[in-house]
Amino acid sequence: MFTGLIESVCKVTSVVNAAGGMRLQIYIGKEAKFGESISINGVCLTVSKSVASTAEFDISGETLTRTTLKVLKSGSEVNIERAMTADGRFGGHIVQGHIDCIGKIKNIEKKGEFWKFTFEIPKETATDNIEDYLIPKGSIAIDGVSLTIAEVKGAVFSTAIIPATYENTIFKKYKNGDLVNIETDILCRIVRKQLENIVPNKSNLTMEKLKDLGF
Repeated sequence: MFTGLIESVCKVTSVVNAAGGMRLQIYIGKEAKFGESISINGVCLTVSKSVASTAEFDISGETLTRTTLKVLKSGSEVNIERAMTADGRFGGHIVQGHIDCIGKIKNIEKKGEFWKFTFEIPKETATDNIEDYLIPKGSIAIDGVSLTIAEVKGAVFSTAIIPATYENTIFKKYKNGDLVNIETDILCRIVRKQLENIVPNKSNLTMEKLKDLGF
């Protein structure tokens, strides 16, 4: 599990297409352990090999299809976060590293020392009912960064970015039209699923019955 607090921005050193997927090498500046989980632009990946400060990851075709990792190349910068330890401090929100869909940056607006980023979820990348999980003041992860949704209009939503987040993530590299990985809040998804199981799809409760009961 991750919290959406980016530890560092690192560079991709090698991208090699493999049968059915891709092999990715990233210089992370510290030694990684075999089997360790690391979030790369919000995608949970497993270290398959580590040499000095360079970690290697094997990425399946399924992950490439559902994320923006497929556009990475040597020299690309990525957000890095290691999995949270059991005794770690919880700073952001629960981030699994399981991407729901790919979004697009619709607009970037500077507001004094802050920024307003507006994102759009294209229909071709949206998962079922994805808009239901876009809630004002709710949590969302963009390329692994824990953010709070400010405004929502259908499949378009905006977030406010503070200077510290802007300077210490790949947000400072973004431009209009760039694609990003989006993970909605798992707690919101769980609540919705449980309500769907608990509340019947069809109810015999009508306005007339409510009136008869004194409402």
